[in-house]
Amino acid sequence: MESVKSFFDTLGGWVWGPVMLVFFVGTGVLLTLILKGLQFSMLGYALKQVFASHKAEDGSDHEGDISHFGALMTALSATIGTGNIAGVATAVVAGGPGAVFWMWMTAVFGMATKYGEGVLAVKFRTTNAKGEMSGGPMYYIQNGLGKNWLWMAYAFAVFGSIAAFGIGSSVQSNSVAQAIHTSFNVDPAYTGVALTILTAVVVLGGIRGIATASSFIVPVMAIGYVLGGLAIIVMNLDLVAPAVGIIFEDAFTGQAVAGGALGTVIRYGVARGVFSNEAGMGSAPIAAAAAKTDHPVRQALVSMTGTFLDTIVVCSITGIVLVMGLMSGGEFVKPELSGAALTTVTFQKLLPGIGGWVVTIGLIFFAYSTILGWCYYGEKCATYVFGEGFANIYRVIYVATVMAGTVVSLDLVWLMADTFNGLMAIPNLIALILLSKVIVSETRDFKEKRKRGELP
Repeated sequence: MESVKSFFDTLGGWVWGPVMLVFFVGTGVLLTLILKGLQFSMLGYALKQVFASHKAEDGSDHEGDISHFGALMTALSATIGTGNIAGVATAVVAGGPGAVFWMWMTAVFGMATKYGEGVLAVKFRTTNAKGEMSGGPMYYIQNGLGKNWLWMAYAFAVFGSIAAFGIGSSVQSNSVAQAIHTSFNVDPAYTGVALTILTAVVVLGGIRGIATASSFIVPVMAIGYVLGGLAIIVMNLDLVAPAVGIIFEDAFTGQAVAGGALGTVIRYGVARGVFSNEAGMGSAPIAAAAAKTDHPVRQALVSMTGTFLDTIVVCSITGIVLVMGLMSGGEFVKPELSGAALTTVTFQKLLPGIGGWVVTIGLIFFAYSTILGWCYYGEKCATYVFGEGFANIYRVIYVATVMAGTVVSLDLVWLMADTFNGLMAIPNLIALILLSKVIVSETRDFKEKRKRGELP
């Protein structure tokens, strides 16, 4: 067992090493340049499309399974999770406050990456035997790059179907069980049973059930968490300017408060940013492909807003509050505190009475929604490899790993999950670069049709 852990530890270190992080950000920079900063010029329009419900000329729905909003909420259900609470805290402690700035930079360029993924997801999606949409990196690699690249499509699908059991189910269920045990002293096994039943009820209904649940859970949990963070900021306005100032200072010096070497600040900021918003990982386009839309670009714009909401909004709240906590003295920060525990005590310190509950409840719902979203991702990857008949089998196995995650040690699972998440990104990023001309062409087509009045 130790040899297996050592293997994944080494492999994971390489996968998430400097070269890979440059690959992530570099792809975003490339797409930003060739799309002429579309994530800035069209962000306002993109946010409006989240709630738009465009119909075909005959009044019928456009081809697809779920609405723009449902697709975005399904994607956000998987991305807004423990990374927004625990991941940001890890970045601030290990890398310094400046890591928050580099998370922002990752999100800025990641929006272009997420946009590109969305365009290709809808452009190259197919309809399966059940009449449902199937799409994502494996399909735009197969249909966009051709049969010579089929091995890469299968590689992505295998990595994705395995990664879902880790980062999607067992790791998340363990986080929920531990949070409830700490706050309410409930045996993790009881939490496991309840969580398994709740998961089964939703995921066995497929994408429509997941989208319906996500469309309720994600807005409620995100708004609740953001309001808690904003309350702290408003109550401690005198700390906001110094906190933001130290984030910018430490981003380029690595010397402020908990900071260290500049390279460490950048590394943790970029790594946690990528891990949180998943731009470039290839997971979100699987949900984007299911959207009812009249043009690939429209759903891509909606997908792009997911990175904005996840990192620029939610992660920023966590990061600024954590730095404010450090600026206020930080005497409550104990050496053994890290991840979600640090975020919890910081919120409690700056918002006495309910601050800790905001984080605990947020963590529970964030993790549960991630379980739902990743089930869909893993299922689509698995059925690409084994066929549509494997869908129900995969769902049952997935639900079982939710229960397992609450009662077993997860050291190895974490290592494997990190590794397979990173491995997913390699074929996806290669495809984004090779198909970048398609992304530009579809973008130009959309803009021209809008100018002619053919699209709203």
